[in-house]
Amino acid sequence: MADLSVSPDLLSGGAASPLSAVSPAQRERMRKTAEDFEASFLSQMMKPMFEGLKTDGPFGGGQAEGMWRSFMIDAMAKQTVSAGGVGLADTVMAEMIKMQSEPAA
Repeated sequence: MADLSVSPDLLSGGAASPLSAVSPAQRERMRKTAEDFEASFLSQMMKPMFEGLKTDGPFGGGQAEGMWRSFMIDAMAKQTVSAGGVGLADTVMAEMIKMQSEPAA
């Protein structure tokens, strides 16, 4: 079983680090992609939490709430990632950096 912890060496940017082989522009694109992936993952994990909620009642949004719920869940996932997330983006980014630094087979 593989260890899922992120090696500090991959994200430190030292001279011998694989991160030094990646340009700052690539690093920013990788970070955005990793965060988008984490937000998508969190969104999929949150969807079942809201499936059983009723939208009627005095403060319910009715059918409109049900229709727009997926947008709310996506926004909550993005907000969670922007507040630090659950650490998935760091792991994904470390793997992307490792893949970029490996020679093509």
